[in-house]
Amino acid sequence: MRWNRIRTATAVSAAVALSLVACGGPKATPGGGTSSEGAATAEANAAVNKVFSPSDKKGGTLRMAITELWDSTDPGDTYYGLSWNLVRNYVRPLMTFKAAPGAEGAKPVPDLAEGPGVPSDGAKTWTYKIRKGVKFEDGTEVTSKDVKYGVARSLDKATLPSGPTYFNDFLLDVPAGYSVYKDKSLAGVAKAIETPDDQTIVFHLKKPFASFDYFAQLPSTAPVPQAKDTGAKYKEHPISTGPYKFESYDANKGMALIRNDQYDASTDPDSGRKALPDKITVAFNVNGTDIDNRLIAGDLDVDIAGTGVQAETQAKVLADPKLKAHTDNVPAPRLNFTVLNPDVPPLDNVHCRKAVLYAADHEGYQRAYGGPVGGDIATNLMPPLVTGAQKFDDYGFETDKNGNVDKAKDELKQCGQPNGFATNITYRSDRPKEKAVAETLQQSLKRAGINLSTKPYPTGDYTKLYAGKPDFAKNNKLGLIVYSWGADWSDGFGFLSQIVDSRVIKPTGGNSNLGIKIPEVDQLIDKALSTTDEAARNQIWVDVDKKVMEQAAALPGIWAKGLLYRPDTLANVFSNDGQNMYDYAAIGLK
Repeated sequence: MRWNRIRTATAVSAAVALSLVACGGPKATPGGGTSSEGAATAEANAAVNKVFSPSDKKGGTLRMAITELWDSTDPGDTYYGLSWNLVRNYVRPLMTFKAAPGAEGAKPVPDLAEGPGVPSDGAKTWTYKIRKGVKFEDGTEVTSKDVKYGVARSLDKATLPSGPTYFNDFLLDVPAGYSVYKDKSLAGVAKAIETPDDQTIVFHLKKPFASFDYFAQLPSTAPVPQAKDTGAKYKEHPISTGPYKFESYDANKGMALIRNDQYDASTDPDSGRKALPDKITVAFNVNGTDIDNRLIAGDLDVDIAGTGVQAETQAKVLADPKLKAHTDNVPAPRLNFTVLNPDVPPLDNVHCRKAVLYAADHEGYQRAYGGPVGGDIATNLMPPLVTGAQKFDDYGFETDKNGNVDKAKDELKQCGQPNGFATNITYRSDRPKEKAVAETLQQSLKRAGINLSTKPYPTGDYTKLYAGKPDFAKNNKLGLIVYSWGADWSDGFGFLSQIVDSRVIKPTGGNSNLGIKIPEVDQLIDKALSTTDEAARNQIWVDVDKKVMEQAAALPGIWAKGLLYRPDTLANVFSNDGQNMYDYAAIGLK
């Protein structure tokens, strides 16, 4: 996914940030203690897959901050986990991950739809009924046509490049380069999406997909009124169907959500949304250490990135029992990894790619994310939390935690580069942990004669214009591409398909597959999609993982965890297997 992972060392004045995170909730003392009567006793991991300080109390301002921007607040143009978590507060897709702790939070439940999709034609046709009485923020009732338009607009990857490509890949007979802005009658999706009446929407696929409810929970199935679509500017004010609507949006400073008076909770019996705060503010471009310090002081409620505190803060809180009691070490089906771009010679040779894998310092990679608290050394792609995943270590990463220079040099001889080679490594410039990865790889690969030059680019356009745009990556010799990826949902398809299927790579950019192009992998994916037996299907995804590793198409870094800080300002706070961070549709304030 979508998995966003956000950190920066960019400084922003406290005055600007504080103006966007106006006070809300009880004032906390340093260390997180409050004077609130009946406050739950803080303890480490108290909110990991269980509710800490249960509450139904409404009111206050939930103050969030982030070290940068993210791809988009537009439900049809977003692929960051933090965004998919937050978006459930202001739009309602057909299905949604339930706001509930633990495994319950990984189940798609009806949201805008009355119930799960009804399959027919061998799971190539899926029908949903829209709930009656759901309204946009202007009081207009939502119809199936609004959902059709929402999905159709997300197909335009020139205007909205950042969202997933599942609907582009699976819907029937959608023209290449389709755009609702050129096809205002939506004639181009007539075979793919039908709306026989205002409450019914029917999706037609070109191939079976038995888990279509996972597609239906994508934010892009949220309804969009065609008359109010502003294209690339829609992110400035998506039209709400959820409990909150946009009060303000400033691309450089932040945004604020306030209650949507047209939201009717009686039309929302299944999602688990609580809509407890009266207002939600998000400050952009705030220094990461400032975020951590404010959380500890109680002047901020949530680091919206959901990936954990800075390395220096991590050491501080783990060394202090009082501070450690306010932490949650949340595991995730997420991989921090580096793609080896075959479009950049000599990485078009498998032995040169294997040399990188052998030379890499895996313990150093782990250290860049804070050591074992930040995650476990990854030996292959699929994290253990993905259903059906199997761990294997064909390159001996756990045995040779700091790399094996001799094996790396042997591979260099086999690829015709006995003296090594030079290439570039790119990472997101506002993520210090990725910068640390690039630096540790620079040092460890140099021992084998592989010299890396760093090419950082900003997160907001990293996949759109730089690392995720094939021509740019090739022309700028981006041989190693540092990235992070979490499961859209926790099975082999939900984790692997968007990062290893070569057919999802778009020449226009906005890609999450940053260069893995293996024909045998594409064939295995098709085989998995046509395999109805779950155990057999899971094994095929393991085979996909093994094939990518055999071809050394990526360097696994760590299977991630986040050390989140939970101030005593929060109530009803928990993580779950759907969001793998705190659930932003249920969280409240004391």
